[in-house]
Amino acid sequence: MSTLADMAAALVLTATAFWGLLTGTDVFEAMLDGIRQGLATLLRILPPLIALLTAVYMLRASGALEALTELLRPALELLGIPPETAPLMLLRPISGSGAMAAASELMQSFGPDSYVGRTAAVMLGSTETTFYVVAVYFSAAGVRRTRWAVPAALCADLAGFAASALAVRLFFG
Repeated sequence: MSTLADMAAALVLTATAFWGLLTGTDVFEAMLDGIRQGLATLLRILPPLIALLTAVYMLRASGALEALTELLRPALELLGIPPETAPLMLLRPISGSGAMAAASELMQSFGPDSYVGRTAAVMLGSTETTFYVVAVYFSAAGVRRTRWAVPAALCADLAGFAASALAVRLFFG
């Protein structure tokens, strides 16, 4: 398998060199421009990303996540969403890795084929890391005011969480 990947990489590099020769493009200078732009983008998005990851770890370490879970339990039961998935629902808009850790804990505790485990898996696939996406993409594009993007995305996440629980209940009983 690695031989195929090595050949593909060599083919792409060779095709790029030939394309540069045919079009008269200085491939090396174009590569350097791309690297400069990439580093500039990295420098713009790194501070919000670090702040976001710090907030996730603080939320988990402080015990606030468990307190919010208990606070949300009655509303989640009313909506038909397993209350055990609350940590996943709270972390998913902020951090993909935090949500994955929460889902792994749920699957270890309840099993991957349980209602809670299946709901967690569908929630991971049908929702987005909203604040991460906003921080990275809006920052990379130079957008300072998100206006209605965050509330709309959070509403979409909430709809995804509710639809996940409903879909699992309908398809798996």
